[in-house]
Amino acid sequence: MADVLVVEDEESLLQTLRYNLSRAGHDVRLCTDGRVALEMVLGNPPDLMLLDLMLPGMDGLEICRRVRAEVTNPAVSHVPILMLTARDEEIEKVLGLEVGADDYLTKPFSMHELLARVKAQLRRADMGGVPSNAPLRLESDDLVVDVAGRRAVRNDLELRLKRREFDLLAYFLRYPAQVLSRERLLRNVWGYESAGDTRTVDVHVRWLRGKIEPDPNTPTRIQTVRGLGYMFTG
Repeated sequence: MADVLVVEDEESLLQTLRYNLSRAGHDVRLCTDGRVALEMVLGNPPDLMLLDLMLPGMDGLEICRRVRAEVTNPAVSHVPILMLTARDEEIEKVLGLEVGADDYLTKPFSMHELLARVKAQLRRADMGGVPSNAPLRLESDDLVVDVAGRRAVRNDLELRLKRREFDLLAYFLRYPAQVLSRERLLRNVWGYESAGDTRTVDVHVRWLRGKIEPDPNTPTRIQTVRGLGYMFTG
């Protein structure tokens, strides 16, 4: 059972989400105003937040930014955020991920899909994104990843990685020189049981290249294998 905060100003959808999440065994808190939602997260961090993009008071992007900025309080800054948006433009999805959302769903969506995403996010949060038998230190040339401390260093300088960027880098280092499909990355880094929107993977790979590649425009570490996925070559 998890404490789920649903921030949505469309009353019919709000009640539908409450009903289905409650039936799945979760404690559900509801909010329709962005500023009030931020106060709720800061005062009593949920296990997961479902966050609408367009809200009165403060939009979902700004809420997400402020939650992730609470670095002195990991209980707040590490809250998994699943963003809900009625917009299907790529830029809106990328913006949501850029400010720290863990995933997004475009309305209309099925309750089955939403509950699967919720389950995946909660499972990853419980696991800390790390398999129990995984090594706690990973190295590749000038890259060093401290899995337990969630720190990544390149040339002795710490990298500023978003949570999912860190998980993705650690997974690549665990399976060097292997072609990893987008679907496999979604299952093992994002925790999906079935294939989701693979563009999420592409966006995070692009950001990760910008932080670990000598020349992100000509990547030598994370190679694209056309039609198959990605391969980390060190």
